[in-house]
Amino acid sequence: MRKLTWLFDLDNTLHDASHAIFPAINVNMNALIARVLEAEARPSHPDAVNAMRLAYWQRYGATLLGMMRHHAVRAEDFLRDAHCFDNLSTMIRAERGVGSLLKRLPGKKILFTNAPAAYSKAVVRHLGLHRHFAAHLPIEAMLVHRQLRPKPSRLLLKKLLAKEGLVARRCVLVEDTLQNLKAAKSLGMRTVWVTRYLPARASRPQYVNVKVKSVRQLPKQLHQLR
Repeated sequence: MRKLTWLFDLDNTLHDASHAIFPAINVNMNALIARVLEAEARPSHPDAVNAMRLAYWQRYGATLLGMMRHHAVRAEDFLRDAHCFDNLSTMIRAERGVGSLLKRLPGKKILFTNAPAAYSKAVVRHLGLHRHFAAHLPIEAMLVHRQLRPKPSRLLLKKLLAKEGLVARRCVLVEDTLQNLKAAKSLGMRTVWVTRYLPARASRPQYVNVKVKSVRQLPKQLHQLR
């Protein structure tokens, strides 16, 4: 039987981004959005800023896209400012055994994250996980027809399958974000929902093949993914 190809998300899948990193990113994003709103002579109080950040994330899957499309913010500027940390290594938390899990899991692994390259490389290196990934697809590389199309873009997923020569039914997307899993499932991929770092754990949707608390539980679920 052919081995699976694993597409692993990073934040809140392989480590606990909600502990310190996501709060810091939100603060950074809010500061950037406030500056943009002030320059546009629009309300820039905290409620307005939070509402815009969340609205763009819900509409486009990434706040970045909303800022690019509606405010002419450059992607490189947004990603740099949003992921500016005083000491990233002290903010990273992850459960033990993830490296061993990736080593034991049969098949090719690809890091597939809406985070920027510099940040995601720093995190996986700090965790010692970089050696387990055959490829790394950060948000800067998520281009379709020269347009940025991060997860949950189906066009992006189709391009990835074609470029890597992959068959959808032999691919498994491992994620914490349901809309990304739904897009992958619509193309025939297998899907794993990781709930360990989520504030609420709803019942498993039909488009999720396997629901796990931790990626370390994946070996026991292989029979449901083949």
